[in-house]
Amino acid sequence: MRKLCILLSFAAALSACGGRQPLISTARLTVVSDSAVLPAPDRNDLTAPDRPSLVGPLDTIQVDVFNIPELSREMQVDASGRISMPLAGTVDARGKTAAELATAIEATLRGRYVRNPEVTVNIRSSVSQVVTVDGQVVEPGLYPVTNQMTLMRAIASAKGLSEFARQDDVVILRTVAGHKMAGLYNIDAIRRGTYDDPPIYANDVILVGDSPQRRLFRDFVSLSPIVAAPLIAILQ
Repeated sequence: MRKLCILLSFAAALSACGGRQPLISTARLTVVSDSAVLPAPDRNDLTAPDRPSLVGPLDTIQVDVFNIPELSREMQVDASGRISMPLAGTVDARGKTAAELATAIEATLRGRYVRNPEVTVNIRSSVSQVVTVDGQVVEPGLYPVTNQMTLMRAIASAKGLSEFARQDDVVILRTVAGHKMAGLYNIDAIRRGTYDDPPIYANDVILVGDSPQRRLFRDFVSLSPIVAAPLIAILQ
């Protein structure tokens, strides 16, 4: 009888350890307990006033190198946020202002034996409809939001999950009616059809597993896998 009690107690302890402690509202977030759907942003939320001044994927830019006309050209930033030009090679342009990108190109050219390069960059056209994918994916970065973009498609744009990515720990950050909101998702559950692949909108931030941005939201860090439904919260 004593052995049976010990076994039952051990089993109960294992069950408690393996279970998921419910997330409760705190001073840092408010759990939306009656919803498993992250609301869509409105028109004002989709407008990012700082985006036109930043270089992003698929933007068209004009690069002029003073006194070296053969290096001056109009080009399109690729989907991963990089540009490629003679002598400079590949340069990461994503998230930089035009002036910052010009400085980066100058530094690269200077390293390739171009004496005192003077570079100017102008953004000809800006694609403001982008999503940020960060964390445990193959190529984190900014990616254009296409029609019917979903969480799974956004991760595929970033070349998929990295080898040891935490599939049960994916956060979507979104501004809705001026409020910062977050949804926690389980990629494996979506693949199994447990719940729908959520839609993605411009200016969303997707954090897969561990990332510097994710660590800012400590209330989410220790959550166990979610299978039954996504978890939605309003961030303070």
